[in-house]
Amino acid sequence: MASDLDQLADLEGVSPGFVEALYERYQSSPDSVDTGWRETFDGLERNISHLSGPSWSRNDWPPRPSDDWTDGLDPADMMIEKAPAEKAAGGGVSEQALRSATIDSIRALMMVRTYRVRGHLIANLDPLGLEERTPHPELDPETYGFGPEDMNRPIYMDYVLGLETATVTEILRILRRTYCSNLGVEFMHINDPEEKAWIQRKIEGRDKEIHFTDRGKMAILNKLIESEQFEKFLGRKYTGTKRFGLDGAESMVPALEAIMKTGGQHGLREIVIGMPHRGRLNVLANVMKKPYRAMFHEFHGGSFKPDDVQGSGDVKYHLGTSADREFDGNAIHLSLTANPSHLEAVNPVVIGKVRAKQQQRGDKERREVLPLLLHGDAAFAGQGIVAECFAMSGLRGYNCGGTIHFIVNNQIGFTTSPQFARSSPYPSDAAKMVQAPIFHVNGDDPEAVTFATKLATEFRQTFGRDVVIDMICYRRFGHNESDEPAFTQPLMYKAIKGHPPVTRVYAEKLVKQKLLADMDDLKRLEGEFNDMLEEEFSAGRNYEVNKADWLEGKWQGFGLAAKDPEKRRADTGVAETALRDVGKAITEVPENFNLHRTLKRVLDAKETMFESGTGFDWATAEALAFGTLLREGFHVRLSGQDCGRGTFSQRHAHLVDQKSEKRFTPLAQINPEVQFEALDSPLSEFGVLGFEYGISLAEPNSLTLWEAQFGDFVNGAQIIIDQFITSAEHKWLRMSGLVMLLPHGYEGQGPEHSSARLERFLQMCAEVNIQVANCTTPANYFHILRRQLHRDFRKPLIMMTPKSLLRHKKCVSKLEEFGPGSQFHRLLWDDAEMKDGKSDLKLKPAKGIKRLVMCSGKVYYDLLEERDKRGQDDTYLLRVEQLYPYPHNAVVKEIKRFPNLETVVWAQEEPKNMGSWAFINERIEYSLNEAECKARRAVYAGRPESAATATGLASKHQKEQQALVESALDA
Repeated sequence: MASDLDQLADLEGVSPGFVEALYERYQSSPDSVDTGWRETFDGLERNISHLSGPSWSRNDWPPRPSDDWTDGLDPADMMIEKAPAEKAAGGGVSEQALRSATIDSIRALMMVRTYRVRGHLIANLDPLGLEERTPHPELDPETYGFGPEDMNRPIYMDYVLGLETATVTEILRILRRTYCSNLGVEFMHINDPEEKAWIQRKIEGRDKEIHFTDRGKMAILNKLIESEQFEKFLGRKYTGTKRFGLDGAESMVPALEAIMKTGGQHGLREIVIGMPHRGRLNVLANVMKKPYRAMFHEFHGGSFKPDDVQGSGDVKYHLGTSADREFDGNAIHLSLTANPSHLEAVNPVVIGKVRAKQQQRGDKERREVLPLLLHGDAAFAGQGIVAECFAMSGLRGYNCGGTIHFIVNNQIGFTTSPQFARSSPYPSDAAKMVQAPIFHVNGDDPEAVTFATKLATEFRQTFGRDVVIDMICYRRFGHNESDEPAFTQPLMYKAIKGHPPVTRVYAEKLVKQKLLADMDDLKRLEGEFNDMLEEEFSAGRNYEVNKADWLEGKWQGFGLAAKDPEKRRADTGVAETALRDVGKAITEVPENFNLHRTLKRVLDAKETMFESGTGFDWATAEALAFGTLLREGFHVRLSGQDCGRGTFSQRHAHLVDQKSEKRFTPLAQINPEVQFEALDSPLSEFGVLGFEYGISLAEPNSLTLWEAQFGDFVNGAQIIIDQFITSAEHKWLRMSGLVMLLPHGYEGQGPEHSSARLERFLQMCAEVNIQVANCTTPANYFHILRRQLHRDFRKPLIMMTPKSLLRHKKCVSKLEEFGPGSQFHRLLWDDAEMKDGKSDLKLKPAKGIKRLVMCSGKVYYDLLEERDKRGQDDTYLLRVEQLYPYPHNAVVKEIKRFPNLETVVWAQEEPKNMGSWAFINERIEYSLNEAECKARRAVYAGRPESAATATGLASKHQKEQQALVESALDA
């Protein structure tokens, strides 16, 4: 019946009068109403008349023999009483009685549905009781025509709420207990009827009260004691020290235990957790089981890592850890991801890690590894990354089988009340965009919180979709323990001051249930736990960290980057036979595949490259890098906006049949044992880059790349770059080999399509944290990609990729430059010296070179063309392909070749306050001085300082470009 009503119409706002009028029309002419309504009315009448007697049916419906209405039925239990005359005559139910009973059923079912939709609005969710629970008119039985005189009249329910028949009083009791008590559920926004029906079966009915065994209740109490007393202990020992305690939200800890226990029963083997500051220390200690003495050691000023391990470290409430737990014989591995203060930024990182771990386990159903994200209420509602992660949650290549979101709803931000922090009733409303069920629950009822969390876990494991628990609680102290919250929320904190902790609230309940003799039992349990903490506190003073929790598992065998740059090289050349095998794979398509005619020419051109051994362009070099790595057993994953085809129509990782639109992926055919993915991502930078970074944290043996549609858009992901990619190894001992491909270069396309903000990456370079490159040849691009996986350490690579060079006639390489003995070059020589056909100029011998122009990226070809046109044979062009780590020794070696240098120029396309100049100027000066060059400082050649990255006028761009080239050759 419930499913009938759901498919007929959304009954929100549909008045009983409307339905009665519809029913009257149905009685006069059944065919005049919608088919769904007609079937509903037919079903109700049929079942009601069947319960009341077999002699009447609108459509002469014959009752089945097994449905004999007298069989086993007590007349007192019959739904519809016969009129006296009908009883005397032995007749069936009258049409009038049937009509009345049907209308009652419809009214009751409408009321049930409204409670499912609206019941949470009057639920008892706020433990502080700051907001009055206002009655809702749509939840009043009189709205549905049930007055006081109707409350005990039996109604036919067609097994809705698990009831065949029930009085209005019992229906209301079940509805209010289910939807309006300490738990309120939002799920009627879900389109899938199976998911809605599943939730209804779990919570509706006479026997669906929240119930825990005595053992379960004591387990909840013990976790509450651990949570509360740990915070109080820290407060006593480290008064005034920031810890962002869980005080007021302690019910979260037994709830998290319930996720592990329930998940383990449903096939879960690993949980990756992301969370903010609040309660993090408590989770580390009481969920992750990090030794208390280790935590006290850190409070005493000790480090979380051994002294001989590099890095800056971080504050205690940013750190992560991992642990193994066991519940009912099911082992669960836990890892808490380290994260910065930027709220919610860790979300995509966690989800990406989970995706990688699922692939490692061969977990195609995505049931073995779970992302668990804890949130604050203000952050969940306020941070756009939350919506970005929801947008990815169901997409191919990003789906991880659903995330459990646990909102610690403090009913306040830092000092901002909800009415100033969001426009929606609940912080969880963003989750409705993916039709996630939402369980609102009172944090002072730990049984309800634990029940909701168990239910959420089972839902995720059953349906593989996101689910939200919104635990409404409070923050006993301020934003941190040294804050005074009464400045801004005096009434809330007056209520909190007089409000008992949840442990006491729950213990008093257990005393009434005779599980505790009295409150002295609680004091005894608290005392035992505090005695243990005192012992751990003493042990913490002499605690020593034995090892750092990194370079284990998948990372075993990896180490730190060598200090000597020469030892950071890698053998990246590939045998010619392997290169040709990859070439064959990327140029062949299946028979009867309707290839676009332009792409046919592209593939023919690639075949010509392999036949001649020359003319290899950027896209082909990239495909060779990917293909050879796949042959060697490495995964390759590329994602970004429109990266499958490539923003500049250069890649074509997928070929699309022009008649059927079926896709063929040539690189995926190379090695069936490993995976090649080229994913067109959602239109997100922050979320997708975070996701790919998470992949790279968990899988060092994958070439994981993220490509910006234009490099200019990378600043939409600046938080991930600043807080994770460039600094995580030094803060948290977490390596990553992520590659960022950022189209960069001045083509006259304006200030939003020119600059990947190279200067920002260079400004963040220190302690060999990342690599920044701006290559000028396809071969060098090939080698730098392969180098990522052919060294025994991992570093993020920031790669400025070209646009016009993708098809530039001189930006090509020979097959031999990919072959055995070839490698990545941090510096590249002048093409006039290399005799590769790109320059016809004959340079003077090294002693005759007077001017050295150093540059990086696309501008080299502009300089080469103008220098050659002039016949300026005393000017040498030196390309710095890798800007960081800066190749100091190699630069010194090259400068020493030219003993009579008079001028050294740094040429760039970007304005002077951007690009490489501010970064490289002092480094070049240092190299010049070590080489004892006559020119002791470099001269700048480029655009003047500018507020915008580039001009939007093509004519102005051309003048600027010509001017900087001339400046580099004339200055």
